[in-house]
Amino acid sequence: MTTFQLTDADATTRLGQAIAPLLEPGESVLLYGPLGMGKSTLARGLIRALTSPDEDVPSPTFTLVQFYESDPPVAHFDLYRLSRPEEAFEIGLDEALDEGCALIEWPERLGEDPGHMLGPDRLSITIAEDGEGRLATVSGAGAWEAKLKEVHV
Repeated sequence: MTTFQLTDADATTRLGQAIAPLLEPGESVLLYGPLGMGKSTLARGLIRALTSPDEDVPSPTFTLVQFYESDPPVAHFDLYRLSRPEEAFEIGLDEALDEGCALIEWPERLGEDPGHMLGPDRLSITIAEDGEGRLATVSGAGAWEAKLKEVHV
């Protein structure tokens, strides 16, 4: 487990940018934290690092998922409005992981152990208030146990 001090939105964006080049197909990034902690900001930084700095990256709060053509392809899920874990497959989670990687806000909607639905290679990021800024607590499973050491902000 590693922690990163995120003093502002730019630092949160940089964390997403640092993770992006390490992502491989079949992997997922799980973003935990209350509303307003910067999950979408981190997601935007990651997605723009994989696509283009000018990529339009809306929050998928109402669409539930946005797909982006990149290398690897990335799907950005916001599961806040799901009522059952199985709904994640109805909106394409399994296909996203077959073809690329998944960035998931509100992964707790997948149940107590999201790993059984996502596969072994996962990066979990919990963002919490820390004074005027945020603290990101990051842990890896599978391939991310080693790759986490390569994340520098």
